[in-house]
This record gives sequence, structure tokens and C-alpha cells, in this order.
Amino acid sequence: MHRLAIAILTYIVASATSLAAQWPQFRGPDGNGVSATANPPLNWSEDKNVRWKTPIHGRAWSSPVVLEGKVWVTTATEDGRQLSALAVDADTGKMLHDLKLFDVAKPQFAHPFNSYASPTPVIEPGRVYVTFGSPGTAALDTRSGKLLWERRDLECNHFRGAGSSPIVFENLLVMHFDGSDQQYLVGLDKRTGKTVWKTDRSIDFQDLGPDGKPQADGDFRKAFSTPHIVTHGGAPLLISIGSKATYGYDPRTGKELWRLEERGSHSGSTRPVPGHGLIFYPSGFPTGQLLAIRLGEKRDAPPDVVWKVTRGVPNKPSVLLVGDLLFMVNDTGITSAIDAKTGESVWTSRIAGTYSASPVSAAGRIYFFNEDGKTTVIEAGRTFKVLTENLLDEGFMASPAILGDALILRTKTHLYRVEEGAGSRL
Repeated sequence: MHRLAIAILTYIVASATSLAAQWPQFRGPDGNGVSATANPPLNWSEDKNVRWKTPIHGRAWSSPVVLEGKVWVTTATEDGRQLSALAVDADTGKMLHDLKLFDVAKPQFAHPFNSYASPTPVIEPGRVYVTFGSPGTAALDTRSGKLLWERRDLECNHFRGAGSSPIVFENLLVMHFDGSDQQYLVGLDKRTGKTVWKTDRSIDFQDLGPDGKPQADGDFRKAFSTPHIVTHGGAPLLISIGSKATYGYDPRTGKELWRLEERGSHSGSTRPVPGHGLIFYPSGFPTGQLLAIRLGEKRDAPPDVVWKVTRGVPNKPSVLLVGDLLFMVNDTGITSAIDAKTGESVWTSRIAGTYSASPVSAAGRIYFFNEDGKTTVIEAGRTFKVLTENLLDEGFMASPAILGDALILRTKTHLYRVEEGAGSRL
């Protein structure tokens, strides 16, 4: 019995360690962009530390996810008429699946800055869930690529293209649909794709003109954020950033528990980050604020705003919490470290380029990826210190994944695996 107990414990620890070394969803295993175990390379280029480089057809900004030896991404034709899911062998870069999932006769408008395949998939053993927003959502068998179910009836006008990524919680696939015309969340049975719950956003946007139509055709109602699950009072709580408000929901039922309005901001686009008893997130466009909120003692009590930061706050890249410091880069390259407990500025600097990808942290370092293909690596500390800069041929719109000690990087045209000691295998 003693040996059996040790064997079971060893298996559990090994399984947990293996999962931590994967990257199954947007921003990694914990959804926060941090790897506690990885030691990624410090330096790379097109001819240094590249294990493989694989071209990805189409035009798409979804980030890679990794599990069971496969890297999954989505892609789309530039006109949005064909939507696909791709799987690449994580060891060799060989294309394993190239699956056209949806034909779209009349694609919605997508802003030229966006793409028709920007939401990031989420993966678990045996299944990958992909969404393109309103045009379609599907579950696939990761081994065969077989379509398990699809939904094409979850509609909204994304107005500038979809951006919110799905998450898995227990038996549910949870997604945002924050359009210009309607705004709601859904929880789908991940086994069948059937709707378990659907909840409309409750805020009154207060934006109707004399003609009864919303201001700017509803442009200020849309949002692109990805939800996050925290535990509060011993129960799960779904933190969800919409437009002009952040919400708390019961993820099992979709019941709204509270709403915190922030009417000066719209189109929230990041994923919340929990830590130190607080939740941290940028409030959205046009020049949002970084908020730290503390959840109420009662589960359905609105949170308190503990502090706000108004300078250098990103619209698109999510923030990083490493120890007691929050690190962020805004869309124009202003990078900052903030004391997470107080909101006080530790340092502010500027790095080259413009930014959409969310940064990652590992081995005491922060990696920032700009839209021209440059990665700036800094020390994750109380002093701004650039360790190195690396350049690849095309720019980054997608956020990176970490696999073991390797970085899986998606540029506008290719997927890379970079790691220390790898030669050029192009």
C-alpha cells in the first residue's frame, strides 16, 4: 500500500509538472503569462537558436497553444471567407493538420489592424476548442482532427473583428460575444456544444442619440477581452471585462453577481490578472486606466477600487504580475513597473516599436514582442535593465507560448520554435 501511494503521488506530481510545462490557453496554464519553471533562450535570430520555422498560410493573429506534442493555431484567408485550424508537430515543426472548418459567404467587416482569426484556441487532453467569434466555434479531436461539434448560431456584430479567446471551466466552454449590436456571455457544454447558459451584459450604455440609435453605430459597446476564473469565498468567480464595465459572474450558471462601471473607458481587450488579494486589469480604450480591485466580503458585493494608474497603460497587451511588481508595455512602447500592492510607479521607460502581443515572464526576465519582429528582454526587477534584443523577419501580433525551455513564436507569416542550443533548421 505504501508503494502504491508513492506511485500515485509520483504520477500526480509528474502530471502537474507536465501540464505546467505546456501552454494550453491564451497566456498559459494559469492564464497570466508567467512560467515558474521555464528557462527560455536569451538570444535568437533567423540563424541562431531556431529549432524550426514553419510557414502559416493566411492572415491571423491568434496565439499558439501547446499540449501533447502539438502546437495549434487558427488562420483565415485575408478576406475572411475561409477559416481554418492548424496543428504543427512541436518537435519538428511538421504540419500535422490543416483543417478548413468554415466557409463564410459574407464576412463581417474586420478592421485592417485585426484579422479574421484573432481569438486564441484552448486545448485539453484529446480536444481543442477554436472560435472565430460570430462566424463559428468548433471542437476538434486533437489526434485525428475530426470535427466533434460546431456552432454557427452565436451571433453579434464584432464591428472591427473578433478578439476574445475562450476558456474552459469544468464541463464548460466560456466565451464573450461583445458586439456593437448585442453583448453577452455563453457557457457551452464542452462535450456537445449545447448552450448551458447565456447571460446578457446588464449595463445601460447611455449612448442613444435623438434618433434612438447608439453613438458611432455601437462602436463603444464592443469589447475583446478574455475572461478569467478566480476563487472567492471558496467558490469560483468569473471575472469578465466588457465595455464600460467589469463584471463578476457565477461561471456554473452565468448569474451576474456584481458590476463595476468605468464609463470613461470602452472596448476592454486584455485578460485580468489576480494576485495579492487583488485583480489587476486595464479598463480599455481610448486611454484606459490600470485598476486594482479588491473583491467584496460577500460574493455578490461590488469590488472596491484600491488604486488606479493612468499613465502608460496598454489598450491591447495584458499586464504581468511577477512577485510584488506589475510589468506592462503600452501600445506605443512605454514600459513600466508598478508596485502591485500600492500602485506606485517603480520605473518607466520606453522600448522601440508598437505593441499588440502580451508579454511573458520566465527565469527572472520579461519578454516584450513588438509589431516589427523585435523582442526586448529585460530584467524582472526594480531597475529597468535591458538584457538583449532579438529580431525575426516579420512582426508579432500574436502572444507567445512557452514549451519547456522553448519559446513558440508566431509572427505574421511563420511559426517558430526557439531554444538554447538549437541551430538553424530552416
